Amino acid sequence: MRTLVLWDIDLTLVDYSGIGRRWYADALAEVAGVPLAHLPSFPGRTERSLAREFLTAHGFEHSDERVERFFAALTALAEQDRESLPRLGRVLAGAREILTELASREDVVQSLVTGNLPVLAGYKLEAFDLHHHIDFEIGGYGSLSEHRHDLVEAAISQAASKHATAFDSVVVVGDTPHDVAAGLHHGTTTVGVATGRYTVEELTESGAHVALPDLSDTPAVAKALLA
Repeated sequence: MRTLVLWDIDLTLVDYSGIGRRWYADALAEVAGVPLAHLPSFPGRTERSLAREFLTAHGFEHSDERVERFFAALTALAEQDRESLPRLGRVLAGAREILTELASREDVVQSLVTGNLPVLAGYKLEAFDLHHHIDFEIGGYGSLSEHRHDLVEAAISQAASKHATAFDSVVVVGDTPHDVAAGLHHGTTTVGVATGRYTVEELTESGAHVALPDLSDTPAVAKALLA
């Protein structure tokens, strides 16, 4: 049985708490020349959704052209911080071990459904040498849509096309009810991980098929993902 596992990044695999606020404030100053006055809620959101809310809240039209300029500014800021990212963040417990375990299995493909821009996703995982386990070509990224379920659809479609097969099982893993809802929208197995702002109970109530406190118990996590 072939399984496609689609990982969220922030507060599921790694923690860069605080860096988003700085990048958004600096990107706003560059694109619009105004100081930060409003910060959107980040968990589970896509970069396109966040950028549009952010620009609107600061009095600017969220046209596609302006959003793309904002994305370019975020990408440039991430590039500047690239070498510092190992000091600005941390790998969450068990993330490295479960990625490595799944990578050892020929019947598993790992990719992403993340609100991050593609370049930011790569940098955040590369900082801790986690990128080798992920197929970035078939991921669903936050530049695509305001709606997270569109990212899941894109990832599944691209994976099926690249591997010339319909996967027997698709698993979406994340730390928020948004991740869970996006997976459920497409009938995937959903696994919630309570390493962000939501508890095991809240993730279970949101509909997650399995909710884990963290990724530290590699056999238990593998069982949940490959059941």
